[in-house]
Order: sequence, then C-alpha cells, then structure tokens
Amino acid sequence: MANTGTTKAPSTKGIFAASFIGTSIEWYDYFIFGTAAAIVFPRLFFPDASPEAATLASLSAFAAGFLVRPIGAAVIGHFGDRIGRKSMLVLTLLLTGGATFAIGLLPTFAAIGFGAPMLLVALRLIQGFGVAGEWGGALLISTESATPGRRAFFGSFAQFGVPIGVLTSNLAFLFVAGMSDEDFFSYGWRIPFLLSALLVIVGFIIRLRLSESREFQQIKERKAVNKVPFRELLRNHPRNLILASLAAIAPPAIGYAVTVYMLSYGTQVGYTRNTLLAIILASTSVWILAIVVSALLSDRFNSKLLYAIGAVTAVIWPFPMFALVNTGTTGGAVVAFLVAAIVQGIMAGAQGGLFTELFDTKVRYSGISIAYAIGATVSGAITPAFPALYLSTGSSNAVAALITGLGVVSLVAVLGVKRIIPPTPAPEPDAVPVTTEP
Repeated sequence: MANTGTTKAPSTKGIFAASFIGTSIEWYDYFIFGTAAAIVFPRLFFPDASPEAATLASLSAFAAGFLVRPIGAAVIGHFGDRIGRKSMLVLTLLLTGGATFAIGLLPTFAAIGFGAPMLLVALRLIQGFGVAGEWGGALLISTESATPGRRAFFGSFAQFGVPIGVLTSNLAFLFVAGMSDEDFFSYGWRIPFLLSALLVIVGFIIRLRLSESREFQQIKERKAVNKVPFRELLRNHPRNLILASLAAIAPPAIGYAVTVYMLSYGTQVGYTRNTLLAIILASTSVWILAIVVSALLSDRFNSKLLYAIGAVTAVIWPFPMFALVNTGTTGGAVVAFLVAAIVQGIMAGAQGGLFTELFDTKVRYSGISIAYAIGATVSGAITPAFPALYLSTGSSNAVAALITGLGVVSLVAVLGVKRIIPPTPAPEPDAVPVTTEP
C-alpha cells in the first residue's frame, strides 16, 4: 500500500483558481443561455407564436437543461468517485463550453424552420448534462483539501462562480445591448456565446495543472475506491440524499426568479432591458460578499444553522421582492434584487461545508452532485410556470407564493439532515496549522 504521508496536497491558490475561475466560466455559459432565453430566443427561435407563448417556449427550452441534470450528476458523480475529481472537472468544462460555443453558431427559425429550436434544445441538454457534475467536483476539490476549521470557507470558492457567472454573462449582454435591434438580433446576441471558447481554453489550462484533492488521493492510495458508488449511496445515505435534494431547491429558485424570469417580467412592468441587466449586475457584488460572510460564520458556528437561516429568508422575501418590482421604480427594483442576492448568498456560503459533511468520501461526489442537481432541476423546471401563473391569475402574488413554497420545502428539509462527518475544528492557537501550500 502506498504511503499516505507522501500525498501532495494542492496549493490554496491552485484550489481557488480551479474552483472559482473554472466554475465562473461554466456558469457564464449557463447564464448567457438564461439571459438569451428571456430576451433573444423568443423572437429568433419561436417567431410564429404570440409574445407570451414564445416566452413560455423559450423558458421551456431553458428548463429542458434541468431534466438531464440528475442523469448527468449520477454519471459524472460515479466516475468522480471512481477516477477522481480533477478529470471530471476537465470533462464538464469541455461539455458545457463546447455546447455554448455551438449555440452561438446556430441557424435561427428563419433559416431552417423547426430544426432551429430542436438544435437549441439538444445543445441545452448537453449543457445541462455537463454542468450537473461541475459544482460537485469544484466543491470537493476545495473542501477535501481544506485546512482545519475552514471547510465552508474553502467550499465558498466554488460558490463564487455562480454570481461571477451572472456578472460576466450580463456584462457580455450589456456590451452588445447597445447595438440597434437589427444588429443585435442579427449577430450581436451570438457574441457572448462565441466568447465562451476563449474562456474555456483558460479554464482548461488551469484545471489540467490541478492536483487531485487530498482526501480522494488517500482513498485511492488505500485502494478503498468503491466500484459502484451510487449503490452504496442509496444503501447508506438515502435519508441525507433525499433531504439534501429538497434543501437544494430554494437557492436556485430565488436565483432563476431574478436572473431569468425578471428579465421578462420586468419589461412588462415598465423597466428597460438595460436597466434590469444593470441592476442584476450591481447585485452580484452583494451576492459575493454575502457568500463570504456566510461561509466564515458557518465555520465559526454551524453550517446547518446558517443554511436554515438562509432558507427562512427565502420563505419571507418573494412577496416583498415582487411588491418592490411592481412599483416600477428603479429604487424598488434595486432593493428587491440586492436583498435577493443576500438571500442566495447566505445559503450558498453555508452549502459547501454542510453538503460535504452529509456523505462519506467514497460516495461524496455522487451524493452532493445528485442532491444539487435534483434541487436545481425542481426549481429550474418550475421556471416556465412563472409566466404561466402570471398569465392565468394576472397577479405576481401567485409566482411569489410558489417561490415561498419552495423555500418552505428547503427549510423543513435542512432541519432534518444529519451530518455524518463532524465539522473540522479550528487549530489551537499554539498548534502548528496544517497548510495546503506546497
């Protein structure tokens, strides 16, 4: 048996780069699809439908990517638990980035008819499959090499990718939004998708240089890798798998309500497309700050407690958020989106540390990836219901009630999870700290 004392841990800088930069690129890819689904695809890929039906069809294409996420999480998680975290991170980057670049080259409905939306959905499915294993791998590369007492903080590296993906995707669309409508809908919308190729190259180089996580290296050296991780996951961790999946619903439910649905709903209330993009852009700095603060508090106190506090805010905020947006004032929308960013940040900061503690190392990639994917699938697949509810009731209260209900589900679920891995205690003041620097 190999000597585990020779295991080389990745550096803190390497962990940060691989988790933060790589995840940011993947979520950039993901969110430019969401942005385009609200403001571009209805016109170019579903032109024969009414504006309302076209928006619904476009958001349904966005939701289609969520349908394959549990499958992608199970497949990528399986190999992540057998082969390693690093190789799967490279694969997810290529799948998501390649599909995004291809969307930028797609012919529209005017060119090839119904083949255009069919190709769009196919590429969206590839995106969904790839991103399903991204978060789990990026999170474990960080948390499985964390210094004592800093698991949630290291886990927050991967969580930064979501707001940064929102930030960069909105910046990309703001860059082209100043074009005339003719130029924007002719070729301008393609630019953010095509830029993905350059970003993927950067992420690919960074991840190829990455070392495997310390805990997984030790599992391999002990020859303790499980042959069928999913079977062991179902046998030994069914309760946490179900509850973690339900707990994972609330953060993306709030996120997609703001970053996807509000881009469509807000224009009906009276906001311009650029105003909404700019406000969402501004909210990302608050989102990132909330993640950092929540992660630090999670390491100091209790990641489960912090996540539950975040879930409570997810229950409370949807009704005030829509009420503020409905004022039609820029100030109202700013407050609505900034607080929503804090709500997401609280849960995101605690999630990495908490989810890592719910599953054994040998099945952890599968466990957290599937739980995260199911949570995102439920919230993402429900996104098309937002405009449908609004159209059928004529009120945003129905949409707010649905989001609040999802928050209640997550709150009840997180209160029921049981950590099988205790939080790592912080080192004593006179103790020599363990470092991840080479």
